[in-house]
Amino acid sequence: MTIRPITPDNFPLLERFGYEAIFIPPGEAPPPWEIVFEPGVFMYIDQFGSLPDDCGLIAELDGRAVGAAWVRCIKGYGYVDDATPELALSVLPEHRRQGIGTALMTQLFAELRQRGYARTSLAVQKANPAARLYLRLGYEIIAEKEEEFLMLKQLDGEKAYG
Repeated sequence: MTIRPITPDNFPLLERFGYEAIFIPPGEAPPPWEIVFEPGVFMYIDQFGSLPDDCGLIAELDGRAVGAAWVRCIKGYGYVDDATPELALSVLPEHRRQGIGTALMTQLFAELRQRGYARTSLAVQKANPAARLYLRLGYEIIAEKEEEFLMLKQLDGEKAYG
């Protein structure tokens, strides 16, 4: 596996990865592809690379993109404050549970530290198995809604909240 920065020619891939990042509970039908273009989802990928804080990585196997992790400073589902980039992670279903997400996030954390960020946030549905991955990688639950967690990771290893 190779992990490398997202480049402008990869930006169209974020639509696919944005769709694959949507949690689908067992037994439920996948949403229509067009959900990617709804404002609450599209804000994570719309014109990626145009905002100064846009940063991301692609994981490739045999030259094929199989995962992506990216951040932007936006007021999305995982918003904490204007200085904390929100993380999005997506691994194609047939490549999950192989360490790709962990590798992507670990490298992205290093890149964010190098860029001077103190922390990163995300929102995840409580039923999503990825929530366990985020906890294992140092995110802490700082708020809870009915169906999701708001999580924060201090990039310097300190306690994230409180």
